[in-house]
Amino acid sequence: MAELLAREPLLPKEKLSHGSGKTTSFLPSLARLGLKSLMWAIFLVWVAAIFFFPTELVKSLFSRWTKLTEQTVFGITGSFFLGFSGPILVIALLAFVYIIAFPRDDFKKKSARLPRFRLWTFPVIVDGPFGVVSAAEFIGIVLFSAYVLWTIIAYTMENRSLISKLLFPSNIKLYLFLELTGLRLGLIGLFCLAFLFLPVARGSILLRLIDIPFEHATRYHVWLGHLTMAMFTLHGLFYVISWALQGRLLHEILEWKDIGIANLPGVISLAAGLLMWVTSLHPVRKNYFELFFYTHQLYVIFVVFLALHVGDFVFSIVAGAIFLFVLDRFLRFCQSRTTVNILSAACHPCGTVELVLSKPANLRYNALSFVFLQVRELSWLQWHPFSVSSSPMDGKHHLSILIKVLGEWTGRLRDIISKVPEQPQISIPSQPKITASVEGPYGHEVPYHLMYENLILVAGGIGISPFFAIISDICRRINEGKPCLPKNVLIIWAVKKSKELSLLSVLNDQAISSSCFNSLQLDILACVTQESEAPLEEGIINADENSKSSSLLTTSGSRMSCLVGTGNNIWSGIYFAVSTFGFVLLYGLVEAYYIVPSAISAWWYRGLLFTICMVASVVILGGSVVFFWHLWEKHSSSARSTEDDEKERTLRNETTTANFASMLTTQYGRRPDFHDLFGSFAKTKGSVDVGVIVCGPPGLQTSVAKECRSQNIRGSWNQPVFHFNSHSFDL
Repeated sequence: MAELLAREPLLPKEKLSHGSGKTTSFLPSLARLGLKSLMWAIFLVWVAAIFFFPTELVKSLFSRWTKLTEQTVFGITGSFFLGFSGPILVIALLAFVYIIAFPRDDFKKKSARLPRFRLWTFPVIVDGPFGVVSAAEFIGIVLFSAYVLWTIIAYTMENRSLISKLLFPSNIKLYLFLELTGLRLGLIGLFCLAFLFLPVARGSILLRLIDIPFEHATRYHVWLGHLTMAMFTLHGLFYVISWALQGRLLHEILEWKDIGIANLPGVISLAAGLLMWVTSLHPVRKNYFELFFYTHQLYVIFVVFLALHVGDFVFSIVAGAIFLFVLDRFLRFCQSRTTVNILSAACHPCGTVELVLSKPANLRYNALSFVFLQVRELSWLQWHPFSVSSSPMDGKHHLSILIKVLGEWTGRLRDIISKVPEQPQISIPSQPKITASVEGPYGHEVPYHLMYENLILVAGGIGISPFFAIISDICRRINEGKPCLPKNVLIIWAVKKSKELSLLSVLNDQAISSSCFNSLQLDILACVTQESEAPLEEGIINADENSKSSSLLTTSGSRMSCLVGTGNNIWSGIYFAVSTFGFVLLYGLVEAYYIVPSAISAWWYRGLLFTICMVASVVILGGSVVFFWHLWEKHSSSARSTEDDEKERTLRNETTTANFASMLTTQYGRRPDFHDLFGSFAKTKGSVDVGVIVCGPPGLQTSVAKECRSQNIRGSWNQPVFHFNSHSFDL
């Protein structure tokens, strides 16, 4: 301020320039707030319309809406689509504009606030059927439960005269009540289905907008799946009982009406849904994952026969969410067709495989990202998720993942890699090969591990893998002078055997300069739970570097493709816009030039045409955009392969690198005492925000979440606020 007062008076042009600078900085903030407010307004109106749909007011308003719009070329189907699916597609379009215009790089501003509780990082429920539930998730569960209860009560009150007749002798038939109740339950299931597909679109723009990564969103899909299938099961059960009471069970089940609801497609859709539901239950999914995975591909049967069951205008209620999923699924299919070069592979003695994959320089991801890997020599259908163990700043052309050998698939992968050194060098054609394909990377839109000056990273076993990426990311940012908030990092690592500690050599291999530790305090505490004392062998960490095998195990492939929802935002937006408007245009043409002239009235056939138009717009029109996107990607990517990485490694080796083994403190025969560790951390840091990130089994997450909640509830005004975050793949 004193410098400004000491300056000479500004000239008129300077005044104008200074004022325009303020205006320039104000207008983007205003546009950002306006765009965000518009998306929230559309979302709240959409949710309110669904919530209050049973009321007479909303029904009358929707009736007027359909009368105004059904005279268009799209008919009543267009009215339903615009009313129920249109809002979510408009929000998605605005989300692309928002992310392109306002990149999410404002973590420094967020961290400047005083320590405070946040709904999405404060664990409310730490143990139970839902696992660890934050305050924001708890509010969502309560709202969905309230919606179901409210809808049932509203429909009950609407039919109270019918219920009263059932309670007293009358001519009313029980089957009429059962069918009416089943109809209402089916409608509730449809509205739940409108949300079901949103969390499983891995690169969804909506998930990126609210910064929820796919591995977190799958929990919401599981919860919504249970609720949706419960409603649909009761819906079908009520109708089956009604038909049985009338003695028309077999006739009704096999009936396929042209006008009205077609029963047989509904039975097929429900059967597919029940198979997916039963095999997705936790005991089945945990012990028979392949059965769960393959059975879940029946979602195609479930969706297509649902459209045949209810017809086009009813199916358009849920078409928006399904269309977003189809967009994402086709993009993933295109990306996964590319085979990826494996630059090197290594088998660690602790039972871990390390793969280094080739990637283009313009592929962006954060440290807490993950990829889906397919190895065609092992299976053409199985895709397994793995955390990225390297920072985006480790190299322009490579990406590393660590794979713990736990089952048949990972065991066979280890066997292929371990056999390579045994092969003679002259018999290269017989050398085992790996043909790998990759989907992703996926993850947080914002690098939230950079939002806290104080970090506590809790890992169980191979859960240390993403934390290697975090440490490398922080150190390289500090060395290169890039924005980086973390100053104090505590790693708590629980392992069963001390030989697992040899994985620290992965960090040593990355050749991180030790100069970053002038600004960063890093402590690593390892708890070996199944050994009571240190092994006799010394140098167990560094010994791993000499015992692992490394070789080239790739077929003629290429780098990872950037064709992913989290890739180029502009191309993703074009792909979405062309596919969406193409779908609307294509169905309008089919309606105007085929359905109306041919006087097609069969509900199931119109539903089939609606589904075909939805898929065709994505495959044909969206596929055209993907084709040009792929050409642009090939043209814009660097022609150099890994020469830049080799130069970077040479430069790094010329500097003094950090020895992470020297930062390790090991305790044997005990589990981490989170109460003491968090308590001592709280006493030394004072009133600050502490980011807690957990990667490990559910039991570990529960213990850490319970301690975070306990510390936050009983903490005084001058103690830290612990923000719980988890990073796991319970798919």
